[in-house]
Amino acid sequence: MSYKLGILDQSPVVEGVSNYDALQKTVDLAQKAEVWGYERFWVSEHHNSDTVAGSSPEVLVSYLLAKTKTIRVGSGGVMLQHYSPYKVAENFHVLSTLEPGRVDLGIGKAPGGLPLSTKALQYGTLNTGEDFEARLAFLQQLIHANVSETHEFASIQATPIPPVKPETYLLGASKNSAKLAAELKVSFAFARFINTDNAILKEASTTFRTIYPEGKFIVSVVVITASTELEAKELAGDQKIIKVHLASGRTLSLQTVEQAEKFGKESGEAYEVKQYDADIIYGTPEQVKAALDDLHEAYGVDEFILHTPIPNPEQRLRSFELLSPKSLWKEVVHS
Repeated sequence: MSYKLGILDQSPVVEGVSNYDALQKTVDLAQKAEVWGYERFWVSEHHNSDTVAGSSPEVLVSYLLAKTKTIRVGSGGVMLQHYSPYKVAENFHVLSTLEPGRVDLGIGKAPGGLPLSTKALQYGTLNTGEDFEARLAFLQQLIHANVSETHEFASIQATPIPPVKPETYLLGASKNSAKLAAELKVSFAFARFINTDNAILKEASTTFRTIYPEGKFIVSVVVITASTELEAKELAGDQKIIKVHLASGRTLSLQTVEQAEKFGKESGEAYEVKQYDADIIYGTPEQVKAALDDLHEAYGVDEFILHTPIPNPEQRLRSFELLSPKSLWKEVVHS
């Protein structure tokens, strides 16, 4: 294949699965992903949630690095509005010093939770997220040890300085996010599982490639694979993308209608919750690969990060195995 595949895992907590089991399944999936030939494995950040267990990606990344040997492991992503860029850089420099060449630092712009958890995370230092661009720019300077002489923290270093820098990615779903990433020379991961509008994907891809042609352009997609198309269709079901639109103009994606309603109420703004059809790529491995091939050709995608929201753990594992690079390569060799 002319593109690579990775996995995004949110450590889902499904019925009958404890938080302990959910995180152990993440470890097991990372180990299997390594054997199956996936390029990277990312974990997410969600707060005050009873549906996903991944609230601290930097801690989980550390554990996963210790439990694997070769696969790249990273955050998908750290929600920078809550944290000091300096501390984030230190955390990932420690990880990169322990495991040089295997660490990804994915940065997200969203809060990763409802307003209540945002207030708790920012206890004593409430931040609206309006300084996100400045935070990301400072983080990038810290990673590359080139903080401007005119900066208030000139000459500071995020130690230890690792032998290989972590790869930095901005996660987003808009042309503006792609533009920001390109201007700061940060690779970009377009969240197509949040924004399925291919016109916006095209704008993001073109903007990013124009400004930063040597940068890496990744697309995260919802993918469900099974032995037959009918089985894959049944697994895909009638899933929806849930969004809350706030009067201030902000739009956020939530996992359930209940969470979206709660977010709207906690925001203190007028709001509207809407459901959109999820554009799921489903089918046999051959069908899914053909769809990914088309996206790769149309939008110049270097790599796909696969998000597979199947409640049944065994079926979810099987989906990743069927679409794994080693399985697909065998199919190509035998065809």
